[in-house]
Amino acid sequence: MNTKSTSQAHRSDDPERPRGRDDTDTSRSSHSSRPSGDSRGSRSSHSSDDSGNPDRPKAPRHGKGGDDVADDRPGPMDVLRQARAQLAELTGMTAESVSSFEQTEDGWALEIEVMELARVPDTMSLMASYQVDLDSAGQLTGYRRVRRYERGRADAHRQGGR
Repeated sequence: MNTKSTSQAHRSDDPERPRGRDDTDTSRSSHSSRPSGDSRGSRSSHSSDDSGNPDRPKAPRHGKGGDDVADDRPGPMDVLRQARAQLAELTGMTAESVSSFEQTEDGWALEIEVMELARVPDTMSLMASYQVDLDSAGQLTGYRRVRRYERGRADAHRQGGR
């Protein structure tokens, strides 16, 4: 008669338990190879193993061929990178941050912060927020400046980036 409790039977040092892919980090190549019927969560307790190995390719989460996306739309990080690069090319100003980001029916809408005029001290530099619209493929379709402000001043009348 087996008197082991359920928690003891699932311990990784149990000699009767077969070693699975969660017991060793060398057998896991990506999350996309996991069968769709796998009942385990998408994140394991071994997720820190990936950060120590910079040579290991990361599994794609969005984009072409990914399990999470049904069409050819780029993922959110790709859209952010494309929007910043395209706005910089059109305006000649480098995007400092993205303060608002949302998916729309037609594509994506972002609010990007840029420095328009550098001043000393830096808290007096003139900043601007640009509303940027992109199509579903991540191509910029339009932009406009929606506000201009000094970097060091709080914006009391606006909340949540809109």
